[in-house]
Amino acid sequence: MALIVQKFGGSSVADAMRIMAAAQRAVDAKRAGNQVVMVISARGDKTDELIELAKQIGDHPPPREMDMLLATGEQESVALVAMAVQALGERAVSLTGYQIGILTDSTFTKARIQRIQTDRMRRLLDEGNIVVAAGFQGIDSDFNITTLGRGGSDTTATALAAVLEADVCEIYTDVDGIYTTDPRLIKSARKMNRIAYDEMLELTSLGGGKMHSRSIEFAKKYRVPLLVRPAYSKGEGTLIAPYEDDNVPMVTGVALVKSEAIVNLRNLPDRPGVLAALFGKMADRKIPIDMVIQDIAAGAVAEVSFTVPQDDLAEALTAAQEAVKALGAGEVHHGTNVAKVSVVGAGMRTHTGVAAQMFRSLSDAGVNIQMITTSEIKISVLVNRDQRETALQAAHEGFSLHLARAAAPSVGYRQAGSESKPMVNRSELEQDVVKRLASMEDIVVSEVQLDEEQSRVTVRHVADQPGVAAEVFGAVAEGGVMVDLIVQNISHGAHADLSFTVPRGDLEQCLLLLRELIERWPGAELSFEKDIAMLSVMGIGLRSHTGVGERMFRALADAGVNVQMVNTSEIRISVVVAPTDAKKANTALLTTFGLKS
Repeated sequence: MALIVQKFGGSSVADAMRIMAAAQRAVDAKRAGNQVVMVISARGDKTDELIELAKQIGDHPPPREMDMLLATGEQESVALVAMAVQALGERAVSLTGYQIGILTDSTFTKARIQRIQTDRMRRLLDEGNIVVAAGFQGIDSDFNITTLGRGGSDTTATALAAVLEADVCEIYTDVDGIYTTDPRLIKSARKMNRIAYDEMLELTSLGGGKMHSRSIEFAKKYRVPLLVRPAYSKGEGTLIAPYEDDNVPMVTGVALVKSEAIVNLRNLPDRPGVLAALFGKMADRKIPIDMVIQDIAAGAVAEVSFTVPQDDLAEALTAAQEAVKALGAGEVHHGTNVAKVSVVGAGMRTHTGVAAQMFRSLSDAGVNIQMITTSEIKISVLVNRDQRETALQAAHEGFSLHLARAAAPSVGYRQAGSESKPMVNRSELEQDVVKRLASMEDIVVSEVQLDEEQSRVTVRHVADQPGVAAEVFGAVAEGGVMVDLIVQNISHGAHADLSFTVPRGDLEQCLLLLRELIERWPGAELSFEKDIAMLSVMGIGLRSHTGVGERMFRALADAGVNVQMVNTSEIRISVVVAPTDAKKANTALLTTFGLKS
């Protein structure tokens, strides 16, 4: 007998007919011999209606009372769904978050789950009931009703699947599954049959897919297979789970964040503690920082740029000004007419040409790149907002994502190596940390990586125009050089700088390729540093826990370590430091995150 968790969103239970359809799915699953838990959202636009009603009473309704109000939407829907199940001839019991025993912290409107009681649910299941659970809600230690914030029902579903050790968690939505990109924007977008947790985490955080980061974090932490299925048809959907073989796609999907804003801090002192001050101010205001970039300093002056959602810009600027004031130096600038396009794929770990293909596709479409960040499985670029759909289309077509078996990039090649071994080890590390968590939604920093076998290459004063990055990384890829961290900060005037890291053994080959290239670019300069140390903090929840960066940079500052370069993603924060600082920096981070050396 399998245990299945089924989650139904608001549109899936909007009226009586849809409620009966959702109930029928649960009944069919139970009659097939399974135990079934349903997780239900508020009906249709009910939550929006309640929010609007509250705003009519006051501009700033108290968060505690908002949670009390919004939780009524799910209470209504679970009762109706339980009635529908019983009308179809099966036993059902509806439960609120309180009745289940979902204990959260007291952060009203965006609470985090600490633990979940399972005794009552298991007893009801063993008695032959379908359990109909209210999504989105819980209680704190003082018995206040709390809500889990955006995507809260997805989070409830994956959390219940985790504690009940469900065989699968089915997420019913208004689409057929997870697509290679937004099918409303790109008609050739293709539904995927399977996608890995890390890939889905990156796409979800970037605005792709139909899931939310916290639910994917739960699934990855507790190894819950997620099946995203259409609510109104019999389609098989998309399975979110580890790949079963070595046939890992090079690029899985392309995501677009339509409305980003840039905050640019110039003339900062190049000394330990600068990033700690900045991240501390951001964490105090719980502002989710996205792309964070610090390129190699010029002289004794550093420059840091980061992006935030457009709606958070005012708060971010206030926090940045506070940081600059605390440092006693620096200027705060910002820009708003930008969007972010990202490609994601587990296979890019082992192919030299993915970055080159991405940049070439954008160049051919006439799209200029303003900023670049990378992770092991993601490349993100910032572009003008009026070119966002063009950039999305170019990237999707460039990797042939409309095809079930997309070809490898046209430049570079796959490098032989043990690509699966690091993933297996990391998985074991993550699971070891999960077993020691005091709270279900605690951050999982499972690993601090120290790489002392890298070199840094910088190309300065290149033209700020389409095609430059494509030529740089095209040349490097054709030479078989694997690039790890890539940083391009925003340009000043008509010129831009690019920095990246390569394996030390490939440095001479890389420099040879680039010298030949930049001879054609008047004023361009090539510099390098043979010996660098790169530290990476890896884990689940870096995106949704705003204090991780602050803890990381505070630890480095307290150890007297200066950060030379920074690059961030949803599952990794990487910094470059001086080789002489490598060991003490590594020790400081291991100690801060409670990891073994």
